[in-house]
Amino acid sequence: MNFLKRIGIDIYMLLLLATVVAGVALPAQGIAAVGLRHVTFWAVALLFFLYGAKLDPAAVRKGLTNWRLQGLAFGATYLMFPLIGLGLAAVFGPLLGTTVTLGLLFLAVLPSTVQSSIAFTSIAGGNVPAAICAASVSNLVGVVLTPVLVAVLLHQGDGGVSFDAVSKIGIQILLPFIIGQILRPWLGGFLTRHKVLTMIVDRGSIILIVYSAFSAGTVSGVWAAIPLTTLLTLFAVIWIFLAIVMGATVATGKLSGLGYPDRAVLFYCGSTKSLASGLPIATALFAPDIVGAIVLPLMIYHMSQLLVCAFVSQKAALHQSITD
Repeated sequence: MNFLKRIGIDIYMLLLLATVVAGVALPAQGIAAVGLRHVTFWAVALLFFLYGAKLDPAAVRKGLTNWRLQGLAFGATYLMFPLIGLGLAAVFGPLLGTTVTLGLLFLAVLPSTVQSSIAFTSIAGGNVPAAICAASVSNLVGVVLTPVLVAVLLHQGDGGVSFDAVSKIGIQILLPFIIGQILRPWLGGFLTRHKVLTMIVDRGSIILIVYSAFSAGTVSGVWAAIPLTTLLTLFAVIWIFLAIVMGATVATGKLSGLGYPDRAVLFYCGSTKSLASGLPIATALFAPDIVGAIVLPLMIYHMSQLLVCAFVSQKAALHQSITD
């Protein structure tokens, strides 16, 4: 297990994989599926309520003083990523099929990870306060910007996003987030002292969402419609996506003259995508029968980025210790 942790695989990732298998092999059907959808709706709302209650606006304001780094990180997440995603979708779309290609574009407009990017920045000896700001801003803005970008990019026939779906974001995600921010002065301290409790709610909600999505995909026949060749192609496309983005963030950091601590922030915050935000947003935006296929690229990307970032951060930490 220690070896698995060193390369970025932990119990949570194994649970996610097991949940995917359970959703495909033992899907919820009938009344159970209806009940699961209702529970998932409120799990998503609770998740974003906690995000709002935990996010410290003061930390965001402080980090914004390094405007060049924050601008580059934001641009990587919401400009570079979508452009690369559009290019890959144009090239590989015919091989992936409509729904999986929509999932690729959905991946491209998501906010960056929070906990993972900050943790990897810390391990690599990067600028942790700047990473906290970059990840927080990405997710704060992403609550509104991601659905807007999804609506712009995915307005293609039945696979697109309706106005009703976007408005649902306001009720299920934005409103709980705002309420969480309003109540933060009273709840922030409690959540800080009980991080294990919030982690259980976070991860439990995500596991529930994953099971619901893949279960609905099984019942609707989505997985039967995705050939093995398409799945293998998707893995290749995701790894190409990851390689291009990581290479671009490294090159941008060097060309911009950033010091190593700030380059680490740009790399870990600018090249990662949030499963914790992406799954709830997908659940709110898309029809239940296609959510599983929509989030499949995100699942593959998320697990791939963790493996690569864990390896790179460990190497960087070793290099820093030798240099020091």
